[in-house]
Amino acid sequence: MEENIKVIKGASIPEREEIIVDFARWLETASQDALVYGEGRFAVMSANMAQAIRINADELARDNPEATERVLQQACAMISKFKAAYPHRVLSRSVH
Repeated sequence: MEENIKVIKGASIPEREEIIVDFARWLETASQDALVYGEGRFAVMSANMAQAIRINADELARDNPEATERVLQQACAMISKFKAAYPHRVLSRSVH
């Protein structure tokens, strides 16, 4: 993830948008995993951030690369904190 943030300044606009959407997907996956672990607040927060990133992906890709880099660093920090708290990957999301 971190290497994608470093590439963002030299990437073309379509490549930037693809990287930004990838971060939104990673946040959505972390949100779903958080629900399985019972972390409702993190799930809502990361889902909201993913939605905001996805909605504004076009503007983030076209406008200021430094601002985009900061947004992606915040998303990366959220995902990293969650992975540090729950290092084991969720294999099944079925909840009974």
